[in-house]
Amino acid sequence: MSDEIQYTDINKSFEAAVEKSKIIEADLLVNPKKYRVLTGDRPTGNLHIGHYFGSLQNRVRLANLGVPTMILIADYQVLTDHDAFDKISQNTKQLVIDYLAAGLNPEKQDVIIYPHSYVPECNQLMLPFLTLVSNAELSRNPTVKEEIESAGLKNVNAGMYTYPVHQACDILFCKGNIVPVGKDQLPHLEMTRTIANRFNRKFCLDMGKEPVFPEPQALLSKTPMILGLDGSQKMSKSRNNAIMLCATEDETAKMIKKAKTDGERNITYDPVNRPEVANLLMLISLCTKETPEAIAARIGEGGGGMLKNTLTEALNEELRPLREERKRLEAQPDYIRQVLLNGAEKAREIGIKTLNEVRERMNMMI
Repeated sequence: MSDEIQYTDINKSFEAAVEKSKIIEADLLVNPKKYRVLTGDRPTGNLHIGHYFGSLQNRVRLANLGVPTMILIADYQVLTDHDAFDKISQNTKQLVIDYLAAGLNPEKQDVIIYPHSYVPECNQLMLPFLTLVSNAELSRNPTVKEEIESAGLKNVNAGMYTYPVHQACDILFCKGNIVPVGKDQLPHLEMTRTIANRFNRKFCLDMGKEPVFPEPQALLSKTPMILGLDGSQKMSKSRNNAIMLCATEDETAKMIKKAKTDGERNITYDPVNRPEVANLLMLISLCTKETPEAIAARIGEGGGGMLKNTLTEALNEELRPLREERKRLEAQPDYIRQVLLNGAEKAREIGIKTLNEVRERMNMMI
């Protein structure tokens, strides 16, 4: 490639994305139908409170604003670095239950929930897109490098290296133009924009035709990264430091009792010097909408015990409606399956239209 991707310094890229996010957020309130959101999860297990505060609440907010929202369950992508394929179907259905219980409603909102493997048109974009990137660009992607390292992979399959291209297919098949991401996912989005621009230039603009794909922008989360109950790492089921949305109130209380604090009795909000305590205060804040500083002042000399009790009460109160709805939905497996099938059908309609445009631009229509 003569114009290979030079991955932008992540901090500079983040600063630029923050400014663009502010502009998009303001416009969403006025022109929600101008956008299409693409977001989703890999079905590797149940969702936890990090997902709830970090992404689920935002998806519900966008859907309630009237923004067309595609929620992808990336079942194929589980195969890149997980061996738990025997649980993909079960995990997929649990994700749908979490989505619906959190407030997403495909019957009342412009929301489509669908499994990746049921939309072949999306995956058919993979071949033309792979011709638009180089091996060097795939190998240099900093997010892929980090994921390989964190997963401890010794033998890396080709699916992992092409993961960013697969994500580009996910975003562009439905012409998604905003993608809620965190700072660490910006390099993936950078590759998606590059692929969209290269396709448009090579197969459209150079031929005097209208471009097919939009240039998707990041919508950065306003929620700070939620640490696990150990206070030192990102919340994750695999690290046993997470509170699952499907947990009972008693299970939640037991997990919080094990949460790490520090030796100081007086509770203060100091993210730099007291990250464990600050993380628990922030979780309470997300539930009650008080500032972490105000919560800390209220607890004061109550110490770690009062801090944990306060979090337990706040979190169980916040999640009670969701958990009640989860129980109701778990008793309706046929309905959950129908949500997925309906979503797949709608996603395929979108994918067929896009794929026909792609074929036409590449002179492959018969």
